[in-house]
Amino acid sequence: MNRIPFPDMKRPLIAILRGIKPEETEAVVGALIENGLTAIEIPLNSPEPFKSIEIAAKMAPDNVLIGAGTVLTTEAVDSLHDAGGKLLVTPNVEPDVIVHARDYGMVTMPGVFTPTEALQAARAGATGLKFFPASVLGPSGITAIRAILPPDLVIAAVGGVSDKNFSDYTRAGILAFGLGTSIYKPGMTEAEVAERAKATILAYDAAIGA
Repeated sequence: MNRIPFPDMKRPLIAILRGIKPEETEAVVGALIENGLTAIEIPLNSPEPFKSIEIAAKMAPDNVLIGAGTVLTTEAVDSLHDAGGKLLVTPNVEPDVIVHARDYGMVTMPGVFTPTEALQAARAGATGLKFFPASVLGPSGITAIRAILPPDLVIAAVGGVSDKNFSDYTRAGILAFGLGTSIYKPGMTEAEVAERAKATILAYDAAIGA
């Protein structure tokens, strides 16, 4: 199964902007990019998400990955493509959604928790896997499941991971993360987001020994 590769990023960190409004998008996304974040997910249960994705996609440099989270249907994949999104993140494993996004050339990160889900997503051609909630599985749980997976899959930990505990996961060889409320909450100012982004980058670099 051919996979769309995950872009070569210095820091494979996905900033999750759940709840962001279109009128806030340019400032918040700009603050994240300026401070070193190069993958941004706007969940579809946010206000007017495709409008925000389109704004973000138009302003982002070519090396920044913009996309959607909480994608549940192939119709939503079509809308994401129309908005210029190149990243698809889901909370579950729906092979039709993964395949449809892959056909558009999107990077796909379906959410998994069990070996069965992880292998199903791998068979569908997912770029990588979003282990969620990582706080329940922990580094050891993710590592145990990882042993049975294709080695080319990107493994990301999401849920309960922040700049406070990166090293717990990086010591286990888990280097990709999705970051939600630790980096953005609705109502945060551009300056607050920039401050959280800076702290996140510093903590990540320290955790990987950069």
